[in-house]
Amino acid sequence: MLNKYFRVIVGVMVLLSVVLTFYVSQNWMWFTVFIGVNLIQSAFTKWCLLETILMKLGIKKEGDSCSSCN
Repeated sequence: MLNKYFRVIVGVMVLLSVVLTFYVSQNWMWFTVFIGVNLIQSAFTKWCLLETILMKLGIKKEGDSCSSCN
């Protein structure tokens, strides 16, 4: 479930940054760059701030369900 939320949030952030870049200011492109750099660093470090936030909000990782505890 965490992976689904993660992908939706990142996709929305990228699309939002493109819209803001087009309609507001080209400086919003730096937001897109930040998202890309964060995705690259998380691939190497296995840590992502968004994942940490989602887990603190109670979103479960795949395979973490009560049915597997029985």
